[in-house]
Amino acid sequence: MNDTDSMEKKDSFDSCKSLVFNAAREGKLSRLKVFLDQRPKEEVKCLVSAVTNGTTPLLMACRHGHHEIVRYFVEDCVVDIEQVGSVTFDGETIDGAPPLWCAAAAGHLVIVQNLIRHGAQVNHTTFTSSTPLRAACFDGHFDIVKYLVEHKADIELANRHGHTCLMIACYKGHLQIARYLLQLGAHVNRKSVKGNTALHDCAESGSLEIMKLLLKHKAKMDVDAYGMTPLMAASVAGHTTIVQYLVSRPDCSKQERIDAYELLGATFVDKKRDMMGALKFWNLAMDDRYRDKTNIIGKPEQNSIVPAYEFTMEARTKDDLDDVICDPDKMRMQALLIRERILGPAHPDTSYYIRYRGAVYADAGNFERCIMLWMYALDMQQKALEALNPMTQSSLLSFAELFAYMQAERNGEKVSNFLMSDDVIAVFIKGASEIERGVQQLQIAPLNEKDTTNFNRALLIFMHLICLVAKLKNLHKEINIKKSLYRLLRLSPRGAKGFTLLHLACDKDTSSVGRYPVCSFPSLEVVHLLVECGASVNAVNGDSNTPLHVAALNSSNSTDTIIKYLIENGAHFDGCNAAKKNAMDLIQGTSDIPWMNYITLQCLAAKAVLKYGIVYKGHIPKKLETFVELH
Repeated sequence: MNDTDSMEKKDSFDSCKSLVFNAAREGKLSRLKVFLDQRPKEEVKCLVSAVTNGTTPLLMACRHGHHEIVRYFVEDCVVDIEQVGSVTFDGETIDGAPPLWCAAAAGHLVIVQNLIRHGAQVNHTTFTSSTPLRAACFDGHFDIVKYLVEHKADIELANRHGHTCLMIACYKGHLQIARYLLQLGAHVNRKSVKGNTALHDCAESGSLEIMKLLLKHKAKMDVDAYGMTPLMAASVAGHTTIVQYLVSRPDCSKQERIDAYELLGATFVDKKRDMMGALKFWNLAMDDRYRDKTNIIGKPEQNSIVPAYEFTMEARTKDDLDDVICDPDKMRMQALLIRERILGPAHPDTSYYIRYRGAVYADAGNFERCIMLWMYALDMQQKALEALNPMTQSSLLSFAELFAYMQAERNGEKVSNFLMSDDVIAVFIKGASEIERGVQQLQIAPLNEKDTTNFNRALLIFMHLICLVAKLKNLHKEINIKKSLYRLLRLSPRGAKGFTLLHLACDKDTSSVGRYPVCSFPSLEVVHLLVECGASVNAVNGDSNTPLHVAALNSSNSTDTIIKYLIENGAHFDGCNAAKKNAMDLIQGTSDIPWMNYITLQCLAAKAVLKYGIVYKGHIPKKLETFVELH
């Protein structure tokens, strides 16, 4: 068979595959039968199992409830009923989902019954260890839950986060399913990876009936990994009825009741925007503190006055509360102070609401207040959280997006004239510090795919911070930037595909980092700064591509300047990658680069050594061996 025949056969298969897939998704059984019934069994098996956009015809039929098509695939086409693929529910893509999981999640009982009748594995999980039973519990499909359990589904199999079927039923507020699982003996006090129990999930969802049911089955008021009790979780979520029910129980201590009321008040300020509601609960807490003259629980001394909070002091008496109610801004600062004191700096909500308040100020054009609050939150995260924590990365990205927005022009004028180079530099240095911490952490712990992806995202965010500082004019603290970059480059951080910072500076994909545009890559300013600070222009990635190769692959009129700059600073344009291609081979379209001007006698000699098979290893210095291999 020649290449043309081969291509035609592939085109024909792709067309057939597309037809089968679309018919399965749309529920067109008659079209499928006409198309498949006369074809050889092996061809039919290939077509009904072929993957399109990460999923298969069987999975599509299960997802959309086309039970007649599922029966046809299973009984007539002898399809593999344990095949897996990607499906989307509520905008979220689930990878590695088997057909039974899809049908259970979508609520199609007839399909679930059919698949199990034909031998589907009832506990076959997705890539995140979610079972079909857990999927049915999530969306409240009680009839499917009952059927799966009756066919030996394991009610205690948890997903990768340690969340059980009972936990998810409580979180989603499905009382009937929760009651059924408890009757079956589900472990009511089992903990997830982060230490939360079904009571925590129930408190977050706001179902008082489920809460009472769990307590009836001897659920314990335990703490999670952040030290949060279910009562505190209900306060943070703003579920007043659950808070009032739990604080009235005899096992609730006075301190727990006070903390719950104060947190609930903070939630009323930031989440419900109800200042009078917040004052009501703060007054209840204040009453509790001083009601018993023999057991007064005053507020702890405030260790420091925070400039980001406008030097606000936490209210210590009812008179203080009466004063702050007249000033909404002071009320908001009270909420931040209370949350930081009770939840602590490591809790996600502490920094989240500081950042949220800063974003509100930014939307109102008060960028100075926003930056102060965000800087305080970033400091808090870097002190309290592990390196490369997603929350810290999110803070750095928010700064990059804010600075880019402030530098942008609308109708010929900048959005804001307030853009202090000191702030940009400060965030850049914090970003460099975060990457350094990340490199050190990765050197200690064994790498896995999640770590690598996380580190790559941190590098991409940092590249935009480099770009922002590179655009600043008349930097009076320029030396601090260069010191940070020099120190970081010596650690040789590597992203996906083994990209160095200089590789990333030459790659257009570096431009995509968040929801909003920040900087555009390839960037000549960033390349200049990195090379000036010691970045290796001949460093190679996993495919033996140098930054010059990457710039050539992203070639345009603007990148010609970058290519020339790299060559003029020691990059070998005739160096070959793993595919034996040099930069000149990879240039897309035309280029006015005078390649011949950059050929050196050293390069010609290296090529001659390779061309004529001259034995050089062990006969020349190691540094020269590397140079020859580059060509």
